[in-house]
Amino acid sequence: MSDSSPLPPVRLHPEAELARAALSTPLLTRAALLARWAGEETRVDAGGGLVEEQLPAAAAVLGLTGEDADAFASEAWRVAVDTGLVEIVDEEAGTVAAGADLALLAGSPQDVLGVWLSALETVLADASVPDLDDLVDAMEDGGEIDLSSLDWDPEAEQEFLDGVLGNLYLLTVSEDGPGDGTVPLPALAASMIVPSDMGEPTNDVLEQVSDAMMRLDDQFRILEPVGLVDYQPVDEALMADTDEEPSAPVDETDVSRYGMVRLTPLGLFGLRSRLLEAGIAAPAVGDLADKGADALLDGTSVFPPAAAQAETEQWLDRREPLAAARELLAAARGSDEGAPLRRLRCQQALSLVGTVAEPALREVLDDAELGGLARVWLVERGFGEVPAPSEDMVFWLTVDTLAAQLAAEGNSEELQGLVEGLAQQHSGFFAAAWKVDHPATADVLEAMGRLHPDKRVAKEARKAAFKARSQQGG
Repeated sequence: MSDSSPLPPVRLHPEAELARAALSTPLLTRAALLARWAGEETRVDAGGGLVEEQLPAAAAVLGLTGEDADAFASEAWRVAVDTGLVEIVDEEAGTVAAGADLALLAGSPQDVLGVWLSALETVLADASVPDLDDLVDAMEDGGEIDLSSLDWDPEAEQEFLDGVLGNLYLLTVSEDGPGDGTVPLPALAASMIVPSDMGEPTNDVLEQVSDAMMRLDDQFRILEPVGLVDYQPVDEALMADTDEEPSAPVDETDVSRYGMVRLTPLGLFGLRSRLLEAGIAAPAVGDLADKGADALLDGTSVFPPAAAQAETEQWLDRREPLAAARELLAAARGSDEGAPLRRLRCQQALSLVGTVAEPALREVLDDAELGGLARVWLVERGFGEVPAPSEDMVFWLTVDTLAAQLAAEGNSEELQGLVEGLAQQHSGFFAAAWKVDHPATADVLEAMGRLHPDKRVAKEARKAAFKARSQQGG
């Protein structure tokens, strides 16, 4: 995931709801149970783990049975220690006591989520470690691990997992992504392996994707108990010996057999927290609700439409409508590069305010930058006594609107349609447009020259852009 472009804002669930979800995750539940169970007779080894003879008792406390019971109990204990739910009193004697942070689980939602984030870091570190059997095989006679025999680079492994989770986060928060839906594991693995400009993947690349899927299958199985993801594992029949007959008919086209994963609401919160910790801008809807209109219009300028509306609705909910309209209009003024898009976002925000904003719009009818916007707003809502705009104002508003669309969407099909419609409806458009006293006039006309499919019209637009730039002294 690139950190050079802003991430779309995430819609987080309320902290109280997230805290309840954190407390109900299997791993944190088990860690808390063990922290409350631990007493004077509990003993740990030099690494802080429960001594082997006490693991069965710990597993029994957790209601775990089967061959993996001790391993699950050991994992929960490690989380309890790492999160401060348990503290080691005497390392030499191996004695422990309930940690000060155990009380946080009965505290505020922020307290609970802080403990959960610590647990998440422990589990993420575990997910980047090779399988235990591989570690045993790599153990040297002296008890040291020969990493070279594992073909394992801890830093690279952590970067790979961080990259996968970053891509999953981006897919989840993007408006054209799956949202609350699941992502096929092959697609997620391919996002890390297959170059974006590659056509048909080579056999070598496909093999790398397959290997990555198997790594991710192991990792997501580890990450699910902490509540980061909901995960449907890879069908074990796919990993069986190809010479063996399947026990039941299988659907070769069923992509879910290859693993399906989605971030939980708690997982979204956790990954966003980690992104912020890493210095990556990861906005959330509601971040701007307590800020001024200038911050709202500038901030939502890079948001997708639905997220911009959700953010604006939260901002408006905290303000008196007429005062909010006046604040928005004041913030929309300016001749800087971002001003046209601010005015577009202002226009969209005012559409949510309602007719109570009428006085604020009438107050700016004579404003050179806002008068056209105000007239459109008033006419669309059926208000009378709206003065007709001058030709200069019409052309200025047209250039401003095109500049905003260009900033918001680039050379989109919608903008191309708008350009074609303008040129068709106004035969003398370019002859008048180059004279418009707007900072973006030349840029808009150049864009029209790029976008219009008719070579004659495109050439006319480029000539007008040249005249505009010459007039502006550029």
